[in-house]
Amino acid sequence: MEKKKYFLTTAIAYASGIPHIGNVYEAILADAIVRFKRLEGYDVFFQTGTDEHGQKIEGKATVNELSPQAFVDHISSEIKRIYDKVNVSYDQFVRTTDERHIKAVQAIFKKLYDQGDIYLGEYEGWYSVAEEAFILEKDIVDGKGPNGDVPVWTKEAAYFLRLHPYQERLLKHIEEHPEFIEPESRRNEMIQNFLKEPLPDLSVSRTSFKWGIPVEFDPGHVVYVWIDALSNYITGLDYHPDQPLTAQYKKYWPADVHLIGKDILRFHTIYWPIILMALGLELPKQIFGHPWVLVNKSKMSKSVGNTMYTDTLVKYFGVDAVRYYVLHEIPFAADGNITYELVIERNNSDLANTIGNLVNRTIGMAHKYRNGVIKKVQLQEPFELSLKEKALHVLPTMKAYMDQLRVADALEEVVKLARHANKYIDVSEPWALMKDPNKQDILDHVLYSLLETIRYVAILLQPFIPETSKKIAAQTGIHDLSFESLETFGGYQETTLGKAEVLFERYDLNKKLEEILHDQHE
Repeated sequence: MEKKKYFLTTAIAYASGIPHIGNVYEAILADAIVRFKRLEGYDVFFQTGTDEHGQKIEGKATVNELSPQAFVDHISSEIKRIYDKVNVSYDQFVRTTDERHIKAVQAIFKKLYDQGDIYLGEYEGWYSVAEEAFILEKDIVDGKGPNGDVPVWTKEAAYFLRLHPYQERLLKHIEEHPEFIEPESRRNEMIQNFLKEPLPDLSVSRTSFKWGIPVEFDPGHVVYVWIDALSNYITGLDYHPDQPLTAQYKKYWPADVHLIGKDILRFHTIYWPIILMALGLELPKQIFGHPWVLVNKSKMSKSVGNTMYTDTLVKYFGVDAVRYYVLHEIPFAADGNITYELVIERNNSDLANTIGNLVNRTIGMAHKYRNGVIKKVQLQEPFELSLKEKALHVLPTMKAYMDQLRVADALEEVVKLARHANKYIDVSEPWALMKDPNKQDILDHVLYSLLETIRYVAILLQPFIPETSKKIAAQTGIHDLSFESLETFGGYQETTLGKAEVLFERYDLNKKLEEILHDQHE
């Protein structure tokens, strides 16, 4: 049977600097979704990468006394290194300076020009370098743009993409396919703020800087970011408008999900679908605008100095504690919050005290009461808590959440199962059973039920914290980590257990904060 395909993309990271945890969150979120899909048996293609052109990069390269290409080579390799460090399992990492991308973008631009969707005009208005966009008079307050920079009055020849001819068709598509833009609040925002008014044509070329893809038939112009960056989703599948569709394109397009930050929603839900319509291509199935990660409830910004970087977080807490935090604590539709205190608190309560504690206690009791040899004994449940009933429900519930991309809710189901198992230890009191010669089979049942529940926990944690999942499997001797193996409660094979190793360190809040502060001031 041929596997069902699943194509997910993240936005490509802008290569003007090292991304903070808020940017990397998107890649980790995408990773959890695709790992889950792979376990469900999908043929997954997960694409991410870097957006490497534009005035801002040209400027940064100059300041660093590098060529723009050398500058983006460095930043792109750093972004890749960080993704690899936090175990982002992408299938393809695209760069907009790749030759195949450049050639395809030039051809897309020319095709749209030849068929009259792009025309040459003149642009004048207030231009913000920070936003890389023209901004409206009303957005300028005290001489400054929304990003705090001083906009410049600019007049230049530019090519424009006609949006209006496609507006009705796009609106109709959104109304007929409500799942096209998620969450719902973002969909309403796009319809009310943009699509209810006639769309102005979009400027798609620049002459004021050089670092970009040259317009083939008018080399004084470079293709502006919207056509350049957005096209990566199809050029990554080797799409080229003048060539037959590739096997890769036919197999994976349309994308199942474009996972993006809510701040670039307009470009993905208005400009991108119109570009695709103009090219005669299918639209992606869903564009999901995820929320932001705030630091202490305010937006991360270099100028404020409140940015948190992935390398720093991993150094103090390890990869899985960082992955766990962003996946569990950033809600589905509202902005999430991160501080060192909160990461420590979550690490201690969910990872060390709930998951780590369950595995450690159970292996400890197995050694203490049964010399580490666990027999498969399953009785009619003697206690008012049933692990079997709980465990069997977790995966179906998680699947329903993951289908809606409610990743935090799905992850919470696994933690709930571990909490339930800890409670089961308190209720069944294995230490008391051990003392009663008539209750040895009940003790065996309890130990087996706990290990079987740990098997569920290990398998279900794979998409979220894969390293921990592997460690639990190694400590408990689990070899089959497939979702199929969770269909029956009783799959744990009789085995001799190794010794328990600490999965998560429990931190002393003040000591840990002191250590971080001390390092930061050095």
